[in-house]
Order: sequence, then structure tokens, then C-alpha cells
Amino acid sequence: MLAMLGPFNIDMYLPSFPQIADDLGARASLVQLSLTACLLGLAFGQLVIGPISDAIGRRKPILFFISLFAIFSLVCAVAPNIIVLILARFLQGFTASAGVVLSRAVVRDVFDGKALTKFFALLMVINATAPMIAPISGGAVLLLPFATWHTIFIFLFLLGIVMVMISAFKLPETLPEENRRPTSIASSLKTMGYLLKDPSFIGYAIVVCFVQGGTFAYVAGTPFVYQDLYHVSPQVFSVLFGINGLAIIFGSFLVGRLSSHFSERSLLRTGVIMSLTANTILLIATLFHWPLYMLVISLFIHLNSVGIILTSSFSLAMENQKERAGTASALLGMLPLVMGAIVAPIVGLDETTAVPMGAVLFTNSLIGAIIFFTFTRQKRQGKTK
Repeated sequence: MLAMLGPFNIDMYLPSFPQIADDLGARASLVQLSLTACLLGLAFGQLVIGPISDAIGRRKPILFFISLFAIFSLVCAVAPNIIVLILARFLQGFTASAGVVLSRAVVRDVFDGKALTKFFALLMVINATAPMIAPISGGAVLLLPFATWHTIFIFLFLLGIVMVMISAFKLPETLPEENRRPTSIASSLKTMGYLLKDPSFIGYAIVVCFVQGGTFAYVAGTPFVYQDLYHVSPQVFSVLFGINGLAIIFGSFLVGRLSSHFSERSLLRTGVIMSLTANTILLIATLFHWPLYMLVISLFIHLNSVGIILTSSFSLAMENQKERAGTASALLGMLPLVMGAIVAPIVGLDETTAVPMGAVLFTNSLIGAIIFFTFTRQKRQGKTK
């Protein structure tokens, strides 16, 4: 449940974007700015809460920050205007990041060896399926006779309360005192600075930053594009969003099946080319207002490539990061969220066309491809290239 909190917090309210815009009298770009605020909160919250848990343990931060998540979810539900909603979404995202970072930390504390690998695989499945379930759940909530967009945040408030209660009664402290280590802002910044100058890390990290980060243009844009321009219902939008979510799982599955025959770099190269090709088609489709199925197919191929890119680039970026693995993992998770925070409001600048969404996805894929072919180093392995 903790691992699902981040994706649910991002995606569950997507079907209600048009309703929020109408109810609060806000432009689409301002509603999408609430998604930007949430992404920034999730990004920077991980960098703060992770080191805190290394110093004082896992249980107290989980109880404290998930309780705050519930409170800020309630603030979102009663937000009287878009400004309050944007601020509350940042705080909601910041506190929800505790679920993302501490679920991994608890698993790392409790398991090792093959058991650790198996449980991390389970977390990855949850992280891949939660973005599919969340908007479908949001669409289902909106089907209730009394439901409005406020109801979705009330649901998240109740979810936070349930998580706090389960954690309070069932989750013991998993980090022994002898394994805790004090952290400082200075040491964390020094490690990040080293990573940002490490060519074996930063090239792959930037590829992920642009390709996965650009995908948030799809997350922010499709609620308006599908529902306002192509006139689908919130429930149909949720199903289409969920179908495209399957593409990420399929891409990750392909890497697992093919990694014994091809190197991670060759698989990453394939994913980068797939993403650029799909988004070239998407840009053309948005420019000429092609039928909806062309957008859905293009986005499915792109998201399939994202699954390939995320899985293969992680091992390439992390292979030389031993004592810096925790910070490196946090940066890999943070950079796409920061990019997503930048691109999310851009797609709402013109509400009469899907071109901004197509242009952002194409531009990010193009930059990702240029970075990959220019700045990443060939892996020296004996696998097929």
C-alpha cells in the first residue's frame, strides 16, 4: 500500500481535470500546475525523508508523514480555489513520497539475497500497475451519484488514515539502532555533485530524465485531449489510460526476457529509437487531428519504450555506483519528476488542440535520443550489441 501511494496520488484525480477547471474557474494550464506541484513534492520529499529515516528509523517517519498526507488530502478536497489546491498538492506529494521511499527502505531492511530480489520484483509490479489502477479508480468514484472531484481527495484522505492505522498496529521498526547513521545536507550535496559529474551515470540519467519526464505531458494532457477534444467519458478515458499503462509492464517484461541475449545498452538503444519514432507519429497525428486511435497507438508504443528504457538504463547508470547507490537511486527517481513538473503545465497553454502535448513528447524524445547517442559510453561486455 505504501508503494502505491505515489502513483495513486499522481494519477487518481486525472479523470476529474475538466471538472476541476469548470468548478474552480481555472484554465487547463493551472489545473495541470497542480500536477506539477505534486510531482515536485514527490521529487524533493524523497531526498528529505530518505535520509531522515536512515537517522531515526522507518516507523516514526511513516506514521508522521502519512498522517500529514491524510491531512493535506482533506485540504485538497475542500480547496476553495486553484491556488490553494496547487499548494496543497505540493504538500500532499511531499508527504506521499514517504510511501515511495520508505517502502523500498523497509524491504531492504527486512530481506536479503534472493528474498530481497523477489520482493523488489513485487514492488516493481505494484509500481507499474498502480498508475493503471489509479485513474480507473478515479473514474469509478466519479460514477457515484453524489461524487465530484472533491470525492477523490476524500478517498485519498481515507486511504491515508487506513495506512496509518495498519502501520501503527502491524509494522514494527525495521532499522536497528546500530544500523542507523546520521546524515547532513553537506554530505548529501557532495555526493550528488559527484554523481552529476560522473559520465558513467549522468548520461543515462539524463536520457531517463527527458524520455520518462516527457511522459508527464501525456499524463497531464490526455485528460483534456481525450475528454474535451475527442469527447470520451471519464470512464472511457480511465480505461484508455489503463491500457496504455500495460505498455510499461510489457516493455519491462521484454527487457527481462531478452537481457540474456542482448546487452542492456542495445536494449536501451532500441527503446530510445522506439520512443522517437512513436512521438514523431504522435506529433503528426496531433498536427492534422487524426482519429483518436492513432494517438492511443502512438502513446502505447512510446510507453512500451519507456518500460524498456527505465529497466535497461537503471542497471547501466548504477553499475559503477556502490557506496553512492542510495543517492544515485534517489536522483534517478527525482530527475524525471522535475522534468514532469516542467512539462505538465506547458501542454495546457492551448486548450483547443493536442499539438502542445505532441510537441513536448516529440521534443523530449528527440533530446533523449541525442543525449544517448552523443554522451553515453559503450558498455564493455561480451553480450551481443
